[in-house]
Amino acid sequence: MNAAAVSPGVQRPNVISVKGFRIITQKLPILKAEPIEEMTRRLGIAPPEMIFGDNYVTVESEKKDWGITFNAFDALDRVDKTGTSMLRVAHSKEWQKSREKAHEGIKDVVKPFDWSYTTDYMGTVLPNGRPFETTTKPIPIELLKRPDPILFFDEVILYEDELADNGIAMLSCKIRVMPDRLLLLSRFFMRLDNVLFRLRDTRLYVDFESKEVIREYQSRECDYERVRQSLATTRDDVPAIMRDPNRLSEILPLIEKRLEKVKLDA
Repeated sequence: MNAAAVSPGVQRPNVISVKGFRIITQKLPILKAEPIEEMTRRLGIAPPEMIFGDNYVTVESEKKDWGITFNAFDALDRVDKTGTSMLRVAHSKEWQKSREKAHEGIKDVVKPFDWSYTTDYMGTVLPNGRPFETTTKPIPIELLKRPDPILFFDEVILYEDELADNGIAMLSCKIRVMPDRLLLLSRFFMRLDNVLFRLRDTRLYVDFESKEVIREYQSRECDYERVRQSLATTRDDVPAIMRDPNRLSEILPLIEKRLEKVKLDA
């Protein structure tokens, strides 16, 4: 993503520099028809209903020896394009027909693929940056619980789809910057009514003092009915919880977890 490509008069990206790191976020309107068609051709699949292709969140070292960015195109490029993981429900055929009509004239675009737009995207490491290595060191939650001042906060939506009015699929990024550290959460949330809940979370922790970066990926999911039944015995507002990914993250079983780190030069 190139911030310099934004046309004059358009809102500029938000930029903050803290102790050798630069954080950039950009939020622009939903893509118009022509850029959507171009993205469709490049991806080889029909994009979601709401695609914010110009939005991104970037964290980089000012020394240019490491950086990572989160954007819609790269996330969608990791959606299964073979159809092997496609959710087999009655609504999938209706959805397929609606997308074929929306993209008439584009040959071989709407093929079988995971129409829930599930992605295991963990961000795009910038070229020539130091690679992540597997670690067992967790993100230091206790440090993040400190009442440190918030220097910068932003939430950026990358894409969203209502799954033919049968739920929601959304990828978003939240970033919180404190004087000594930052935490970024990139979250894919899917609710397919009466079928499945799914969360794919990537947390990125950067310690400005030690120059250490930790990335944690978690995959959680559970059958819709099982979640509904587990909540039925509580006094909570069940419909509200089933729309709240923060609450669901406390309920859904953990399917997969990965930990990686990068140590930069001081």
